[in-house]
Amino acid sequence: MDSLALKAFMAVAEQGSFSRAADELFLTQPAVSKRIVKLENQLKTRLFDRVGRNVSLTVAGQHLLPKARAILEAMDNTVDELTHLSGRVGGRLRIATSHHISLHRLPEPLAKFIELYPQVELDIQFAESEVIYEGILQGRWQLGIITLNPKPHAQLQQQSIWQDTMQFVAAPEHPLNHQTGVDLSQLSSFPALLSKTNTFTRSIVEGHFERQNLALNVAMSTNHLDTIRMMVGIGMGWSILPHTLINSQIKVIDTIDTLTKPIVRQLGCVWHPQRSLSNAAKAFMELLQRSNTE
Repeated sequence: MDSLALKAFMAVAEQGSFSRAADELFLTQPAVSKRIVKLENQLKTRLFDRVGRNVSLTVAGQHLLPKARAILEAMDNTVDELTHLSGRVGGRLRIATSHHISLHRLPEPLAKFIELYPQVELDIQFAESEVIYEGILQGRWQLGIITLNPKPHAQLQQQSIWQDTMQFVAAPEHPLNHQTGVDLSQLSSFPALLSKTNTFTRSIVEGHFERQNLALNVAMSTNHLDTIRMMVGIGMGWSILPHTLINSQIKVIDTIDTLTKPIVRQLGCVWHPQRSLSNAAKAFMELLQRSNTE
């Protein structure tokens, strides 16, 4: 079994789709299919059931999945360890980050990293912070740059890089923007547009209201913060957004609570301590830290 075929198998199994796996691997769909067929021929068994557009693992595929993950992780760790022994910053760095961080925090340090370490092969995936967190737990990536879990998992380590100050916002003509000293009870009486449930950002916001025994009136939820900003701007409700997203279409609500107790979410790195961090991963983390203090 070659590693490229196993990586294709893992991608299809995790994405549940040949086309999405191809996007993740930066390949064409036929190329992914060819690798899967090659692996199935080597193992002399079918790994996926393909019924229409639905793709699901066969019993053999389910049996192979954890073993394939362990094989690829062992290969990556071996390369990392050998690179570490040489003291060289090189090899392949597999990281995952959220769309918001990739747009608003990473461009400058990432450009600097590429300039300093052109020999590092970057493999960057984009997903929701919660998906990345689970992927790090499973050993899928070396490093995640995400909204950090306010209740960290005991098996993972995380390091805060940025503090993302959150602001209550609404359209300029919204009733809340015609009041001064708005408190959380007033906010809870109006429809809110928030991130989906079970997200780190949502749990931070809910905790703020729960501590005052207040319920949120959530009219709509999505994990796309730019979409929330658009809906706030056209008057569909209030929200709480990072200060980096505030523009002329929305206005910060004058609140009592945030003057003394601002809502802050931590953005930073998460990794599995049982997986050795490569020299490239350590160099990238150090660069992120320096970029935040410069």
